Amino acid sequence: MANQEEDVLGKAYDSRLMGRLLGYLRPYQLQVYIALAAIILKSLADVLGPYLTKVAIDKYLSNHHASSLLDRYLSTQPMKGIGQIAFIYLVLQLFSFGFEYAQTYLMQWVGQKAMFDMRAEIFRHLQRLHIGFFDKNPVGRLVTRVTSDVDALNEMFTSGVVSIVEDIFVLSGIMFVMLRMNWKLALIVFAVLPIIFWATMIFRRVVREAYRKIRIAIARINSYLQEHISGIVVLQLFNRERRSYDKFEEINRTHMDAFKDAIVAHAVYYPIVEVLSATAIASAIWFGGGRVIQGTVTIGILVAFIQYAQRFFRPIQDLSEKYNIVQSAMAACERIFKLLDTPIEIADVAQPKTVEGPGRIEFDHVWFAYRKDPNKNDEWDWVLRDVSFNLEPGETVAVVGHTGAGKTTLISLLMRFYDVQQGAIKIDGIDIRDMALNDLRRRIGVVLQDPFLFTGTIGENIRLGTEWITDEAMMQAAEEVNVAEFIRAQPGGFEQGVHERGSTLSTGQKQLISFARALAHNPKILILDEATSSVDTETEFRVRAALTRMVEGRTSLIIAHRLSTIQRADKIIVMHKGKVREMGTHQQLLAQRGIYYKLYQLQYKDQELLAVSPPTLTPATD
Repeated sequence: MANQEEDVLGKAYDSRLMGRLLGYLRPYQLQVYIALAAIILKSLADVLGPYLTKVAIDKYLSNHHASSLLDRYLSTQPMKGIGQIAFIYLVLQLFSFGFEYAQTYLMQWVGQKAMFDMRAEIFRHLQRLHIGFFDKNPVGRLVTRVTSDVDALNEMFTSGVVSIVEDIFVLSGIMFVMLRMNWKLALIVFAVLPIIFWATMIFRRVVREAYRKIRIAIARINSYLQEHISGIVVLQLFNRERRSYDKFEEINRTHMDAFKDAIVAHAVYYPIVEVLSATAIASAIWFGGGRVIQGTVTIGILVAFIQYAQRFFRPIQDLSEKYNIVQSAMAACERIFKLLDTPIEIADVAQPKTVEGPGRIEFDHVWFAYRKDPNKNDEWDWVLRDVSFNLEPGETVAVVGHTGAGKTTLISLLMRFYDVQQGAIKIDGIDIRDMALNDLRRRIGVVLQDPFLFTGTIGENIRLGTEWITDEAMMQAAEEVNVAEFIRAQPGGFEQGVHERGSTLSTGQKQLISFARALAHNPKILILDEATSSVDTETEFRVRAALTRMVEGRTSLIIAHRLSTIQRADKIIVMHKGKVREMGTHQQLLAQRGIYYKLYQLQYKDQELLAVSPPTLTPATD
């Protein structure tokens, strides 16, 4: 699916997309206008160079003494006049350098500013998208939108469009001057243009296909690298390095072969244009030379035509190359705007209600499905079915059930990562859909099954940028979850560096830091999702002690597989196939001998047997 998006070539020019792109230049339109003026003036300076050569030759170096537009400004004395022309030529070159510097600096500056704004907008939009969007879109593809695709647009703004505008002005100026000087000689030079345009069309089609293959190959390389570097432990564990390398070599070769096609196209196209331009110059020399001998054309015009012809075909080569830049940018633009046009499904209400209360939670006949089932006439594939229960203020409620029963979905709905299809979830009597998202999530502290730490320090991972958390509050939170001793044992203490995803820390250490993070933010509602499922027994005891302190005075919802962590809960809810099947305390549910009793038996039967009849150790024999 990722490759299908990279396969999009896009139009060479799309006015709708270009209109939206130009919107990013609007704050910097003054700099754009100055750069555009610099481009026009530089083109004019470049066009006037050969004309000055023509004037110098015809007025001072030949016997024709032809008139020109500069006669009134030039001296009649040859040495002085040539010096004046040389000075004008030098000034034009200096102006050309200045104009090129101005337009290059300004367009690069504007391009970086515009791309900065676009990247910021993309990231801001990504932060507002609901969690379901990220379930369907790989991380690598989203990273590409912010990096490679934005870079392609920057290249179009700073190189592609600028070069195209400059080339068009240069070509137009050269054609105008050549036709004014001698239209017959100009038509002879232009006679090769149809052949060049035909060769350019073929070149553009071949290179377009080659670049499409290159883009697809790069996407496959990025995806393959991301997956196999992330899974390097499994590769080494099962000795799959060689097989993985062979597969990567195959993908890498596809990229190389695609690049070869582009190289061959360039290697053929540019010499063809050079040969055709040389043919045009030769024709101009042959035809113009004959007219010079006949006296109908001046030697200055012939020399100027040769110079103009050399300059005329260079922009044509550039235009064919810049066409590919613009086309790639249009494809990137289409992908970026498709992302930016993704609707915000979970959005704040216009007039959110303020919640003031102790933290009572109510699930009121909640029905929820992630998607529709195409095998059932697009009916909802329900994950939760008519779920109703309450969490009273200060109460600790545990949710248990088999895998896929809908336990974690309850948390996602309470955090409003998704909206319910039917029913409502309320906090202190207010539907969470009527609350501001910031207010809702500020009231809730969450510890997930897979703790996530960011690159930075331990202290920064506990605070997460919340300014009102003091050093004392942070240390107190660490003390209460039994992780302060470990942190102080680190060389940097709370300033100890944390690598990406906390790779240098154990799962238990990361989990305890996540506990400290949740506690430091002092939430009224606490959610723990499988918080002890992947820690060792010793850490589990430390987590249990931390839990006892964390839930005091808070409304707590605990999702757990290990029933040992929730036996003291005020209420236990048993989920089965998306429904609430049982509800009560630990002892009440055991007495019912239902689903909870079976789960308890499965987890503790072996331990009870071992406790009643410990195994006999057989002495070792020699």
